[in-house]
Amino acid sequence: MEKETTIYDIAKRLGVSPTTVSRALNDHPAVNKNTKQKIYEKATQMGYRSNMFASNLRKQRTNTIGLIVPRLNSPFQSSAIAGMEKVANEAGYNLIISQSLENVQKEIANANTMFNSRVDGLLVSLAYNTESLDHFEPFINKAIPVIFYDRVAEHKSCTNILIDNIQAAYKATSHLIEQGCKNIVHISGNLNRNVYSDRLKGYKYALIDNDLPFEDSFVITNTLSEEAGIEAAQQILAMDSKPDGIFVSNDTCAVSCMKTLKQAGMSIPKDIAVVGFNNDPLTRVIEPNLTTIDYPGYEMGEVAARSLIHFLNGLSDVTITNTITLRSDLIIRDSSLKSKLS
Repeated sequence: MEKETTIYDIAKRLGVSPTTVSRALNDHPAVNKNTKQKIYEKATQMGYRSNMFASNLRKQRTNTIGLIVPRLNSPFQSSAIAGMEKVANEAGYNLIISQSLENVQKEIANANTMFNSRVDGLLVSLAYNTESLDHFEPFINKAIPVIFYDRVAEHKSCTNILIDNIQAAYKATSHLIEQGCKNIVHISGNLNRNVYSDRLKGYKYALIDNDLPFEDSFVITNTLSEEAGIEAAQQILAMDSKPDGIFVSNDTCAVSCMKTLKQAGMSIPKDIAVVGFNNDPLTRVIEPNLTTIDYPGYEMGEVAARSLIHFLNGLSDVTITNTITLRSDLIIRDSSLKSKLS
């Protein structure tokens, strides 16, 4: 196996001191431009690799940020990660990404790996079944910042970044009511998670404010997957009292549900109007195009990464602002527009 090139090897070849080589490779102003250039060229020619790990350990920094997401195959998470990558790379940080696969035990294992990898900070969107935050305490005890985004939980030492899910769900449900819907089904995820419990609250508040009854049987809780959308549509088709509107907590499930209802002969929005959540690309492919809540994933990723890096660079304290709330908008498309048919 070929021996790793060191600064001592480069110094010997060029007849300069190892200190000069080290300073040149770190762009130190004490080394003149011509000498730096010669050292860079020789280092490249000899295949020198900087030992960033050892250097960063001396500085007590690794310039890495850990990220734990529930699922990598989520359009929302992909957008959020893209925003994080942009901000992290511009600031000279690397992002280490792992997924919990919606399982708290996997999330705990991921958190332990991140801690042992000495990440400078951690960004987390919680798994479906996470209840305790104990696995994040080692970070907090070491003053390593933890920021939760989207799926969050309250902790006095951590910042949460999210949208107002209650207000967004209220807008979505109110829109269906304005279109003449009186029997609205809500398809939700695990109600232990803030995003889904808050969307259920917004749905309920809209019904109350419009003097419509809330029916437990009109709330379907599932995994919000494509398969779950098919099953939800089958449940709806089997209901004695047929709904005339559906508000779904994500677009994947909404589109799948729509397709199944259409295959069963239902007309959308004439027979049943549909609103989703997230504004994923598939909302503009399904016919009719899906009304949805525009959830700013890319912006949320940028804000989360920037907040963490500002803390790491001493520009802010993540414990001062416990919640950052971003704007969301209702995007109205043909899937919900019963009024156009009148």
